[in-house]
Amino acid sequence: MECTIKWVDGMTFLAETGTGHVVAMDGAPEAGGRNLAPRPMEMMLAGAGGCTAFDVVLILKRGRQDVRGCEVKLSSERAEADPKVFTRITFHYIVRGKGLKPEAVERAIHLSAEKYCSASIMLGKTAELVHEWDIVECE
Repeated sequence: MECTIKWVDGMTFLAETGTGHVVAMDGAPEAGGRNLAPRPMEMMLAGAGGCTAFDVVLILKRGRQDVRGCEVKLSSERAEADPKVFTRITFHYIVRGKGLKPEAVERAIHLSAEKYCSASIMLGKTAELVHEWDIVECE
């Protein structure tokens, strides 16, 4: 896996991934940024959320669950001193489907957290990770 980061101006940077996708990042105004794009640490948090959501949907589909939606709301706390690493991240999953088995949803989240989601597993080296979920029944 590769990625190239290019400074644009101010505190705005463009990341070009090895697969050819481009993502902008910017700093907070108090750090010289213009608030035009997510901060790098927000990107890390979003990456962990995307990674685990991907896992959960895939595991539920493979388990023949009728999953129709999945969102993960993440909230985090960071250390006050540099390096301001994440110290706690709460993942709140809202999984929508028809007749979803609670044990299947719990298992999918557990497998993602413990085995498959490399992004959150890496972040778990410095942060306490908390996983919560709700199931919403669809018609």
